[in-house]
Amino acid sequence: MSTSPAFDDPARQAQLQRWLSELPLPLLLDSLQLAAADASPRRYWRLTDSAGQSRIAMDAPPLHNELQPFLDVQQRLLSAGQRAPNLLAQSAEEGFLLLDDLGEQTYLPALLAAQQADDTGQADRLMRAAIDNLVQLQARARFDGLPAYDPALIDLELQRFPDWCVTHEYGQSWGARELAWWNGLRQQLHAAFAAQPQVLVHRDYMPRNLMVAADGQAPGVLDFQDAVVGPAGYDLAALLRDAFISWDEERELDWAIRYWEGARRAGIAWSADFGECWRAIEFTALQRHLHVLGVFCRLKHRDGKARYVEDLPRFFAYAVKTATRYRELSPLKPLLEQLRPGLTQQAYG
Repeated sequence: MSTSPAFDDPARQAQLQRWLSELPLPLLLDSLQLAAADASPRRYWRLTDSAGQSRIAMDAPPLHNELQPFLDVQQRLLSAGQRAPNLLAQSAEEGFLLLDDLGEQTYLPALLAAQQADDTGQADRLMRAAIDNLVQLQARARFDGLPAYDPALIDLELQRFPDWCVTHEYGQSWGARELAWWNGLRQQLHAAFAAQPQVLVHRDYMPRNLMVAADGQAPGVLDFQDAVVGPAGYDLAALLRDAFISWDEERELDWAIRYWEGARRAGIAWSADFGECWRAIEFTALQRHLHVLGVFCRLKHRDGKARYVEDLPRFFAYAVKTATRYRELSPLKPLLEQLRPGLTQQAYG
């Protein structure tokens, strides 16, 4: 294995190399190359064996990661018929897993290419496959024993917005009036989460974590270790309103209706009124978008990963759109306007 600049820690590189070399598998260590890295300290490496079969080595440093949630959710997904990677070897104490390789192309570049080429048919095929797969995940996956997406977790995520976006990125602080607006918004979001059917929630069911299947199968599903039991609309919101690709509302609604019809047929107890379902999805999406705004700012100010704030405008646009549509969420508009004057007038003036 050649030394790669993608490794932040040469000692960690040597540790992974040693572990792979000791496995009773015909792995070709010289083929090891970075497959993916995310906002966390996790890294994913691709290598082949002597038969030409591709494998993925997950490097999840134990100081920052727990592998047991990944392994638990992996079994839930596989039992539900999902295309999650199979486990080939593990060293939980060192933070290493060896997994099946589900392919090299995620949904994101495929969707971006379809959007750029105005290939609505390809985009629709991919999104319909992801939505149909999500319905099956929600209908079949066990969620007993998973953490709950309860008010405490909702608030933990929401608090990253004032802590990191308002305070660190924009250098502002809230007084009593702003805190009252914020607390009212929190209560609205708590109610929206609780009112929905409760299912296994992936929490990042988005184009970067779905793998295109070359054989027409359902998409492969990755990065599922943070799954909880929570609102059925959350994962659809993550799919429809992503950080790196957006759709016009006509397409969002078309795909959301397809999801709603399929979910009801599969026994997921959504209201017979699609409008109620869409409202719940949008409220849930807003919580996610505020959380992501905070996380992206935290990545910049705490972790030195400034590139993430380049995507803030898309999430501000999502948040403004939702806050403008629903009277109950309107107190959010002045909070956003204080950060970026003219934002709400520019978008909906």
